[in-house]
Amino acid sequence: MPGWRRPLAPLWIVEREMTIVLKTNPANSGLDDIALVPDLADSLAQLLECARREIDDNQEGAKASIARATALLRVELERTTTAVTQDEAAPGRLAGWQAKRVRTFVDDHLDGTIHITDLAKVARRSTAYFCRAFKRTFGETPHVYIVRRRLHRGRRLMLTTDLALSEIALSCGFTDQAHLCRLFRQTHGQSPAAWRRERRDGAPPAVAAQAV
Repeated sequence: MPGWRRPLAPLWIVEREMTIVLKTNPANSGLDDIALVPDLADSLAQLLECARREIDDNQEGAKASIARATALLRVELERTTTAVTQDEAAPGRLAGWQAKRVRTFVDDHLDGTIHITDLAKVARRSTAYFCRAFKRTFGETPHVYIVRRRLHRGRRLMLTTDLALSEIALSCGFTDQAHLCRLFRQTHGQSPAAWRRERRDGAPPAVAAQAV
């Protein structure tokens, strides 16, 4: 029928299926529950409420809000599924409390310079021992981990704020916007602006899934 558009699913179905994506993903087999950080939960609630208000009169706007919420969940899913569960007795690795303190320190200082010596002090180990133990625990060097966390924060800010990329770059600890763009493109195969535009304007799911 000319002009006919497939109606959007009711919002309770969208919310239910977002939860199913998190709960049934094979990578989450060792997780009892998915705990969303408060600011992320607020952002998701606002996006879904926006979609609910627009679902009858502005389906394109509702679709864009749902696409942003979905992209935000994918970013959070990556954070959750890459978290490491440490064995306290594992030789040569950081203990659970050490890994937790290091993760917290990194996330609390992403807007500035993070020195390996500072991380070693947080874990109460020598720098040399810490570097070896960190890689055995997280499967990557401290530098690679920190860059990944900076990019993760950048993606979150691109989805939840209207900050310019130059501001996001500085708030994530990058030297400037060019620094952010270079590392983002290396990781995701596209510029931050393109990645943000696709998810905020309601890109097709297959496209959105490729770069998260």
